[in-house]
Amino acid sequence: MNQLSVRGRRVRVLATLIAGVLLLAGTLWGTDDDFPFGPFRMYSTAPDPNGDARDTRVEGVDADGHTVAITEGNSGIRRAEIEGQQQAYVDEPARLGQVAEAYAEHTPGASPLRTVRIVIRWHGIEHARPTGTWRDEVVAEWTRP
Repeated sequence: MNQLSVRGRRVRVLATLIAGVLLLAGTLWGTDDDFPFGPFRMYSTAPDPNGDARDTRVEGVDADGHTVAITEGNSGIRRAEIEGQQQAYVDEPARLGQVAEAYAEHTPGASPLRTVRIVIRWHGIEHARPTGTWRDEVVAEWTRP
């Protein structure tokens, strides 16, 4: 059986102490960007048991007046990409024109989109259970000129 040398044990103890200090500092002052040495807030916090739950979607209205759900499959854009840049779309709704272009490229032959909007559906929650009620909020909207 091989034993660690004194130097090997010291290196392991030092590495363990450094990792422990980083974890403690990250826990007290860290942000998601410091993961794995900072808290990953997605798992370290809980939503309000009586607060509405957010469900973001992107939808378009085509030239025939039909509402179309914009998905990764028909636009090449993941919903997470839209959600991650949502404030930029709110600040500059004209950026949603790029979503209409991506939809046209990915769904040739489909009726072109006249309007693209980001809609948040707020689902009612009481005592951590869905109430079955909801309301929609349009947070950004672009209409073809």
